[in-house]
Amino acid sequence: MARETSHMDRGLFFVIGDFFNTFGSAAAGARAVEAGRKPRRSDLKKLGIDPAAFDRSGRI
Repeated sequence: MARETSHMDRGLFFVIGDFFNTFGSAAAGARAVEAGRKPRRSDLKKLGIDPAAFDRSGRI
């Protein structure tokens, strides 16, 4: 008999998925900056960076 996924299991999968999602945004943002491009707004937001503040930094 297959066991049902518990709330804890789903929470664990969510945390793991969120970690990889955040890591992906960090990697994509770093690649964009290294290539002289502005990172996507969604990647900046995922990393807790205000896109408007990034624009004002004058880095790209």
